[in-house]
Amino acid sequence: MVRISLQIKATLENIDVLRTCHPNYNFLLKLKCLNCGEISNKWHDVIESQTQKTKTGKSETHFLAKCKLCGRENNLDILEGTNGKYTGDDSGNFKGIVTFDCRGIEPVEFMPGGGWIAEVEESGKKFNDVDLSEKEWVEYDDKLKQSVGIYEFESQFIKWSYNG
Repeated sequence: MVRISLQIKATLENIDVLRTCHPNYNFLLKLKCLNCGEISNKWHDVIESQTQKTKTGKSETHFLAKCKLCGRENNLDILEGTNGKYTGDDSGNFKGIVTFDCRGIEPVEFMPGGGWIAEVEESGKKFNDVDLSEKEWVEYDDKLKQSVGIYEFESQFIKWSYNG
């Protein structure tokens, strides 16, 4: 079993906190089968609030798929309590925002979409359903009378093994 953290990096303009709408955020991932090396050509939805039964029916998982190439059944879970916030202090640096427990597959690409929340502490303004599919977002905070934005959005995966 491997745990893989999704890290993001962005430049935040007048945004104090960037986070997903946990636990309903739809992580769009491309996945690689660790048995045969096949990388999916389509995006897969992984949502913490949604589970499905495994083949044995004894447990549940956030994502379950059978590899089209080798037929192996693989699964992936979002580790509870790992959904983090990206803050103004993190701006310009990579920081983990969620960790996946992977069995037989691993994420290789992440596409941010809608469902992000951007907060401006000074004005108390909260922008819901921020769409980062273009890897940037700009809006105007009418209380502060200035622009707010998220720019240069990037992501990467960091793998770490554990004995758990």
